[in-house]
Order: sequence, then C-alpha cells, then structure tokens
Amino acid sequence: MPVPPIPDNEMERLLSLSEFDLDYTEHKDSFKDLAKLAAKVAGTEVSLVNLIDSYTQWSISGHGLEIEQMPREDSVCQYTIIDGEYFEVEDLRNDERFRDKFYVTDGPKLRYYYGIPLKVGDDHNIGALCVLDKNVKELTPEKVELLKIIANEILSRLKDLKVINKLKSKLAEASEIQKKVAHDIRGPLSGIIGLAQLISEQGEANQIEEVLEFTNLIHKSGRSILELADEILSADKNDHKRISNGAEFNLLVFKDKIERLFILQARNKNILLTVTTSSESERVPFARNKLLQITGNLISNAIKFTPAGGYVNADLSLELNDHTHILQIQVKDSGVGIDEKGIEKILKGNAASTAGTTGEAGFGFGLALVKHLIETLKGTISIYSKPGEGTVFEVRLPQKMQ
Repeated sequence: MPVPPIPDNEMERLLSLSEFDLDYTEHKDSFKDLAKLAAKVAGTEVSLVNLIDSYTQWSISGHGLEIEQMPREDSVCQYTIIDGEYFEVEDLRNDERFRDKFYVTDGPKLRYYYGIPLKVGDDHNIGALCVLDKNVKELTPEKVELLKIIANEILSRLKDLKVINKLKSKLAEASEIQKKVAHDIRGPLSGIIGLAQLISEQGEANQIEEVLEFTNLIHKSGRSILELADEILSADKNDHKRISNGAEFNLLVFKDKIERLFILQARNKNILLTVTTSSESERVPFARNKLLQITGNLISNAIKFTPAGGYVNADLSLELNDHTHILQIQVKDSGVGIDEKGIEKILKGNAASTAGTTGEAGFGFGLALVKHLIETLKGTISIYSKPGEGTVFEVRLPQKMQ
C-alpha cells in the first residue's frame, strides 16, 4: 500500500479547518450551485467540494455523484492538499495509488481527476474542489482559471458562514446577558418600591410633605423600571426562542448530528455505534463550539482501533450546577486498548501514528487536535485503558449556556 501523504503543516492545517466549526452535513445547498458550475466549466460528469480532517474526507456538496464521506486514505484529494496549485490524474486506472479504489473499480468507474486546493491564509489547504469523469479529459488553461475562481468563491462562502455562526453565537450570548440583567434589577427594584411604599404610607402621619412627594416619585419611577424589566424578559423569551431556532444546540441535537456523521463509518466496518444522552438535561441549550470536531475525532479514532463486530458508545451528559454547567463526553470502545506509555504520549500531545485494526492509515494528528481544542476550551481529558480491554476517553468541558 502506498504511504498516505501528510502535509508538513498538518497540525496547523487541522486547526484552520477546526476554526470553521462546521457540521459537514449542513451545507449541501450552500455550495450546490458552485459544484454544478465547476462540472459545467470543466465538462465533467462529477464535481465535489471536499474538506479533509484527521480521518475523513467529507464531501460537503457535489454534482453528479451522491457521496458524503470516505476514509481519508482512500481519497485522491489527500494529494491535492499537500502543495502546489493543482493535482491531476489523467487516468486513475493506471495509477497504483488509486486503481484499486472503489470509485475506480466499481460504479461510477471514474478515470479522470483534477483538483484545486482550498487554501486558507498562506498555505493551509483544508480541502479541495475537484472535478472527475468516467472518460479521460484535458482541461484548457481558460477552464483551469475558471475553476480557480470557483474555488476562491467556495472559500469566500466558507468564511461568510464562519462569520454568520459567530454572529449567531454573539446574538444568543447577548440575549442571555439581557435576560440576566433583567433578572438582576428586579430584586433591588422590588426592594426600593417596597421601601418607598412604606415611607409613603407613613408620610402623611408624619406630615413630611417633601419626603412624601419624593418617595412617591421613587415609587412611580421604580414601578416603571420594574415594568420595563418585565417587558425585557417577555421580549427576551420571544427573541431568544427565535435566535435559538437557527442556532440552538442541545444534547438531542448533538446526538442526532453525531449519528448522521459517523454511523456510516461504523457500519462500513461492522461496528455498532450507539449514542446516549442524559434525559434530565437533554433539552438544555449550550454552545456547540468545536464539539463536533472533538467528539468526531474521538469516535473516528475508536472506530479505527476497534475490530469488526465490536462496539463504540458515545455518552453525552450535562451536569447542571448553580454556577457552572459541565458537558461530559465519554467515548467507550471494545477495541485493542492502549498501554500506559501510549496514554502518557497522548496526554502529552505527541502520540505517534499507527495503523488501524484493518490496516487503516494513521495520520497521527487526530488526538493531538482533540487535546489542543479541549485545552483551548479550558476543559480536561482523561483516558482509561488496558491493552486488549478497550478504551474510554472522558472529556469535561465548562459551558456557556445559550
């Protein structure tokens, strides 16, 4: 088997991809027109917009071929992201790296490939725009330039989506602050109103007209602010609900996204993937920041090191405390396990690449990325394992509530 290529800046590349914080199943319609345009420009039957993470190539949109994912080591685009301005294979059947792949030997029996890297910044290739066909093709320089323009537009839309998601998060956060402010002012204002009312009731008996007038003003002003607070709370309920409809993330949504993203990977290896949640907190909203990247890498790693017929379980729970809410993600498998030295290397962020139970390629950066993201979010990761007894990864992350 040819050794899979790994970019020299792989960790930095993965961090650039993680910054987009994408759900790879959400954006088919966002790029469908550009994928179709790329195929029309190139005169090919197929075009794909692919993003490549630690383990998987995700086809977030495409034209002419229904495919959502494939193992990274099976893809052609893994070569496109290495370096250069493009990667071309005139006939996949005649290239030892690809001639035995399912998309060459079985339907759709592709032969031609041309890929342009999706480059973020100076040299972080997070994926590729590629065009493919069942027949050998030759692209003119004019067509290549048009494909580059389309690739740049794909990157622009990805960046726009990133900004939009950040704005949604800020809106939800502002809504939460608004609610807290309204609640915080209710208590003091109620006290002021009660005191002013008491003084007002005793004022005539004391015949202190100036005090009476002043306290009456306090009473009226305080009542007005209290009514305003009620209005803020009422508006907040409607506005917050409206914002959450577009950006809400809770354990049930989290579970659904994990299943849609990774059950296919597990089934392809005859592994049972189950996702469970804590029922008492499954509808409490929280930020989804990097959670799909963290959990996805842990699940892909578990699938990689679990033999066929085994299981992987992801358990999601949310601890609701007075001052801090903690999201706990536990990924447990019946795989080959890890010895103490291996656990120590992972926790130090310098684990080496190893092949999976059926020879899956190892790129060596998935768990390093997980550790980095967890530390960035001020969380913790624990690993429990012994060789031959499976592995449990336990992640705890403090949450800003939506």
